[in-house]
Amino acid sequence: MLAVFMELCVESPQWLFKRGRAAEAEAVFEKLLGGSYVKAAMAELVKSDRGDDADSAKLSELLFGRSFRVVFIGSTLFALQQLSGINAVFYFSSTVFKKAGVPSASANICVGVCNLLGSTVAVVLMDKLGRKVLLIGSFAGMAVSLGLQAIAYTSLPSPFGTLFLSVGGMLLFVLSFATGAGPVPSLLLSEICPGRLRATALAVCLAVHWVINFFVGLLFLRMLEQLGSVLLNAIFGFFCVVAVIFVQKNVVETKGKSLQEIEISLLSSTQ
Repeated sequence: MLAVFMELCVESPQWLFKRGRAAEAEAVFEKLLGGSYVKAAMAELVKSDRGDDADSAKLSELLFGRSFRVVFIGSTLFALQQLSGINAVFYFSSTVFKKAGVPSASANICVGVCNLLGSTVAVVLMDKLGRKVLLIGSFAGMAVSLGLQAIAYTSLPSPFGTLFLSVGGMLLFVLSFATGAGPVPSLLLSEICPGRLRATALAVCLAVHWVINFFVGLLFLRMLEQLGSVLLNAIFGFFCVVAVIFVQKNVVETKGKSLQEIEISLLSSTQ
């Protein structure tokens, strides 16, 4: 299905422009944005491309050059995204819900609905509140929901209270993730990367993402058995709090800014 629908996607205007196919890039902007925005989009494309080489960036340039900060922000966001435990929830939510007495089919439906609702909220609020606000609110909500789950397994004598907080906390966790921590890192990285660096930088950051995702998925059930739900939720919650602090100190807002303005913000934030 993905291969079929990819045929309906347009080529990247920036990629076309870099290869001397400006007319095709303009036609893509016309299709995506409409006639009134084409000139402004092409002007921004020319401005962002000025001074860039056609060749892609070398890995050493990303790891040791002035662009390291971009890779550092992207890689750390993806790492914290996975260390929050989100994919452990998606992989093993039915196991956790089963321990709480909830049928796995119902659990999967509820998780999917919360993910859809959160993603819808992110689409509506992304350009109203900004990327940074959504990231901070998302990771903070995830930390709170993990705290609720930890409380459910420690201090509630009532089985109903335990069920309510554990299941409700997990659904709030998924909902919070989908509003910011899920969609924003990929979007943010594409916005802070100059065109020449984008492909290589995304490759490095996504490699970090999938490596940590692999180890979290591999070790989650073993850690759940050895550490217990309370301590494991506390660890994931700790990483969510770290993410809030990291975003506040390091991530620049990109809403409504050109690439040049974003680069100035990144440089000024390091001084």
